[in-house]
Amino acid sequence: VQLQASGGGLVQAGDSLRLSCVASGRGFRGYDVGWFRRASGKDREFVAAVGRTDNITYYASFVEGRFDISIDNAENTAYLQMNSLKPEDTAVYSCATGRTPTVQSDRWYDYWGRGTQVTVSS
Repeated sequence: VQLQASGGGLVQAGDSLRLSCVASGRGFRGYDVGWFRRASGKDREFVAAVGRTDNITYYASFVEGRFDISIDNAENTAYLQMNSLKPEDTAVYSCATGRTPTVQSDRWYDYWGRGTQVTVSS
């Protein structure tokens, strides 16, 4: 499986971006899908995920209702809609997929895409 993330860019605080993650080789059906981010000088952190068994969505507390994760299985694409962006959201965002015991942990995902840079100016 190969994942390709895109959609990042330079935006101003309050703007929106939609990140995409396209899977090739197989789709996301039956697998957990997560978005993580890594800010400069910091550890990678969980942003959002969709569970494989129940399609329940999970979000980090800092999201505060601003982001929405979704999956289009027909297009083998996962999305992360990000609204009301803040400068502290600046990071490289990566998507991942696999079968994990805990979707919020980056430890268990099998496949990762190269990240896409999101920069939010104040």
